[in-house]
Amino acid sequence: MSSADRLKGLDTFVAVAEAGSFTAAAERLHLTNSAVGKAIARLEDRVGKQLFDRTTRRLAMTDAGDAFYQTCVRVLEELESAERMLAADHLEPAGRLRVDMPATFGRMHGMPALLAFAQQHPQVTPHVTFTDRFVDPVEDGIDLVVRIGGADAWPPALACRHLGNEELVFCAAPSYLARHGTPATFDELRGHAAVLYGRADGSTGPWTVRDGARPPTRHHVEGRIVLGQAEAQVAAVEAGLGIAQLATWLVEQHIRAGRLVAILPGLATPGLPLHLVWQRSRQHAAKVQALVAHFADTLHIGGDTRAPASR
Repeated sequence: MSSADRLKGLDTFVAVAEAGSFTAAAERLHLTNSAVGKAIARLEDRVGKQLFDRTTRRLAMTDAGDAFYQTCVRVLEELESAERMLAADHLEPAGRLRVDMPATFGRMHGMPALLAFAQQHPQVTPHVTFTDRFVDPVEDGIDLVVRIGGADAWPPALACRHLGNEELVFCAAPSYLARHGTPATFDELRGHAAVLYGRADGSTGPWTVRDGARPPTRHHVEGRIVLGQAEAQVAAVEAGLGIAQLATWLVEQHIRAGRLVAILPGLATPGLPLHLVWQRSRQHAAKVQALVAHFADTLHIGGDTRAPASR
């Protein structure tokens, strides 16, 4: 049997499975009930399995039919994606493009990159949301998600690209260090006031410390102040309330400007990964391909924490 013959009847089978009846599927496909019934009968004969239980008032798939349906949907989606890919070779990025980013990272780093993209592609209309929850691109109908953290393995329906890991550094305001001194070791650091991240359940984020080649270790410390938002932590550290461990992408500008000082650079530790995530069924759309390539070139999660040059 040729590959083309194997595809016969798959679209009819999927239509019946999703419509729940031969009649509804026939209307959707602009065929007669008889034509749909014969197509399903030929398919069942070919695969050697009964795909539908016809004894109930409402048509229901058998276990074999349900398993076959999942495969058929994936095959048809891949064919559709391949057709879109061929069409995309001749199309400029255009149309509505839904994007979701983490709130703080998106405002500080995602938006400048997205605005540059919008200027380069005037036919694209970005619709951007900023959320720190882990949205489902398929369920929420989002074309591309920028996410810090997340699963080690993404569902088969999603494609992803890793753009690197954030780096966590300890930092303090010059005024705080002038009053309390600069810690030279982690043991000394633990004796200083801590500005901690607080979760909704009342717990606090630990300090994570790398010791040579060994895996990073987590240390829970008492907080001088606990805040549930990263930019609020930065403000508290700038105000001289204590020392915080923060991502370099969050504090690099403050350090370059001299408002914060990175301390104990040997304790800098890898943090969460930055991923681009999108639906595989949309990955050949010109607008999605263009934004993935643009973000891969422009979004960087590591920061420059070098002290400002002396004058």
